[in-house]
Amino acid sequence: MSNSTYPPLPINLLPDPASPDWMNKADNAWQLTAATLVGLQSVPGLIILYGGAVKKKWAVNSAFMALYAFACVLVCWVGWGYHMSFGDPLIKGVPFWGRADVALNQKYLLEQAFSGKFPNATMVYFQFVFAAITLILIAGALLGRMNFYAWMLFVPLWLTFSYTIGAFSIWSPNGFLFKKGLIDYSGGFVIHLSSGVAGFTAAYWVGPRSNKDRERFPPNNILLMLTGAGLLWMGWTGFNGGDPYVVSVDASLAVLNTHVCTATSLLTWLMLDLIFFRKPSVIGAVQGMITGLVCITPAAGVVQGWAAILMGLCSGSIPWFTMMVVHKKSLLLQKVDDTMAVLHTHAIAGALGGILTGLFAHPRLCFLFTTSYEQYVGLFYGFQMGVVHTGFRQLGIQLLGIFYIVILNVVVTSLLCLLIQFIVPLRMSDEDMEIGDEAAHGEEAYAIWGQGEKLENSRYGYDIESSAKSRHAAGQIEMA
Repeated sequence: MSNSTYPPLPINLLPDPASPDWMNKADNAWQLTAATLVGLQSVPGLIILYGGAVKKKWAVNSAFMALYAFACVLVCWVGWGYHMSFGDPLIKGVPFWGRADVALNQKYLLEQAFSGKFPNATMVYFQFVFAAITLILIAGALLGRMNFYAWMLFVPLWLTFSYTIGAFSIWSPNGFLFKKGLIDYSGGFVIHLSSGVAGFTAAYWVGPRSNKDRERFPPNNILLMLTGAGLLWMGWTGFNGGDPYVVSVDASLAVLNTHVCTATSLLTWLMLDLIFFRKPSVIGAVQGMITGLVCITPAAGVVQGWAAILMGLCSGSIPWFTMMVVHKKSLLLQKVDDTMAVLHTHAIAGALGGILTGLFAHPRLCFLFTTSYEQYVGLFYGFQMGVVHTGFRQLGIQLLGIFYIVILNVVVTSLLCLLIQFIVPLRMSDEDMEIGDEAAHGEEAYAIWGQGEKLENSRYGYDIESSAKSRHAAGQIEMA
């Protein structure tokens, strides 16, 4: 019997110090690309969406809240946040929080990550963009009145005391909900349910916008808003396609399911607007797009295509109903000023996605994602396979995860807001809210007829008298 020989590897695939034998170059390349796509959802995606979706006087402040959060989270993430989310438990036997440590050491960053065939440096970057977008989504509930100094404190504190706990509990191999078998494919719980509940809770403590802004708050640039929404939608390819940590058939399925569910949700929301309001609303279509993206996120790679369609129908109708009907009848929902309706688009859609995952999760697809076949079984397949107990168990774990994230974020967000208000006011003054960007930052989004020219002796940095004359001149030209 002759010894079999294998042809030598191509020179570009041979391991070397810069490409260890445990690293898959294709997986590493895709993970870096997916992370960048998710980053583009925030910068510039949500910056543009927020900047276009608010009144002109709030465009700079809204966009800057997103930009600040993105930068602040990165510094905190490599400083302590990543290890608190994915490192060793803080206390042995306490499976919901990691021990703080720096993720900047060269030796550590070049070692293989806890999952996937790529280095820790790639994983730290990939997980950072998820943490960053969570804080930016929270900002959506607070636009148009939160004191920027309070926001500067809120971001690192909430990341440290809320996000890291949720991420460790659900995504870390040491987390208790991870071990129980919770399915959160790409952040329906950790990101969207968390941000929706935290944003709504923070909005309660910060207080509402001015009466004038609450009564009428038209977008200052719908086309820019749509541009940001488009970046958000296309960036979701990396959001859900990157979470298997491998270039696999499961990643491909997750990407397709994401876009199918989103398109279905958008069309469902649009049809409901047409039926009940007789007009196809652009803003409504964007809301339906977002709820579809959020709903499919916990299930993207573990459900079949027909289930993605059904999830899109649910995500385009149930959040629509809570926003258009329930909201108007609930005194609590009307009292809390949730500027971008993150409670409906993220908390409700995220919880809905988590529940539907417990119904539609396919055992074979779960095996491709988790390499465990019998532990993850959606309820419908539990009936089909004769393992009803396993299906009910999966649904129960999904409900437990929802309850855990809701309680965590209500309690932690409330405590943080109470703490911050002892340091700086949570809310801008009524006078500053009347002015907007000029009062908060001394800058405007759109400078017209010399309004961008600053004077040192002007309270807000602008020549108010010259601006008034310019507006008068513009009116005279228009009349002529």
